[in-house]
Amino acid sequence: MSAATGLETPVKPPSPASHRVYGPSALGGGVERFWALTFMLARTEFKLRFFGSIFGYLWTLVRPLLFFGVLLFVFTKLLHVGSGTVPHYPEYLLESIILFTYFQETTSGCVPSLVGRENLLRKVRFPRLVVPLSVALLSLFNLGMNLIVVFLFILGAGIAPTWSWLELPVLVALLVILSTGVGMLLSAMYVRFRDVQPIWEVIAQILWYASPILYTVQSAAKHHLLGLSFSRILVINPIGAIITQARKALLQPSAPSASRAIGGDLRLLIPFAITAGIFALGLWYFNREAPLISERL
Repeated sequence: MSAATGLETPVKPPSPASHRVYGPSALGGGVERFWALTFMLARTEFKLRFFGSIFGYLWTLVRPLLFFGVLLFVFTKLLHVGSGTVPHYPEYLLESIILFTYFQETTSGCVPSLVGRENLLRKVRFPRLVVPLSVALLSLFNLGMNLIVVFLFILGAGIAPTWSWLELPVLVALLVILSTGVGMLLSAMYVRFRDVQPIWEVIAQILWYASPILYTVQSAAKHHLLGLSFSRILVINPIGAIITQARKALLQPSAPSASRAIGGDLRLLIPFAITAGIFALGLWYFNREAPLISERL
């Protein structure tokens, strides 16, 4: 009530923006809690995936090995691709399949990850970024086990360990950054646009054939598009650069490096920039969408 007039002073209603409810952020809650939750979700999902299974985690090895066996038979025995022309082609094929499988498993798993945990997201307040990161971490567990098999094949082929094998952790780290960046972006987009999943399935299939997995950059160098060697185009793709460098580091020191395939060290900055850009874009978009994820589910 106004003291001067004796009349009640009307109260201005709050603006709609001040009453807008926002959910938890992408990264809030402390670093220690953030990583503890990420590891807990990944470990729980790993245990649940093979609950009641006789062979358990061995199924993570069976699938890529069976796929590898079929491709090896078709391309070496029926189509005679790589047979006698590419040194250690079976090991190269297995290594490439395992690395790409991590990328595909992470990104495809991240797409429905937030929607699949709708009940948890609506009831529990925790950093939303934990969900897609737990998917990437779970896939990393599988990659670690699969790489053990790869090294057994490599050693069985008579390839001796060299110092260049130490490049593998760096290459895997780059692959993890790329896959996680794509996964963050896709998981946040899928909450609003459900067409993301079928679209990404098509794109992932294109990336499979656009990466030097069934063939090498040396065979691709024989072909050109608009005057540009296909080998350079393949290595612009970060996955292609990682697979190409992994071949040189683990299997054949005389094989062309990613730098040589793309045409120089300076041009190698292109796939690095793409990887960093995708991760930054994924983190930015996820962080922007995180407070409203529960509301849009």
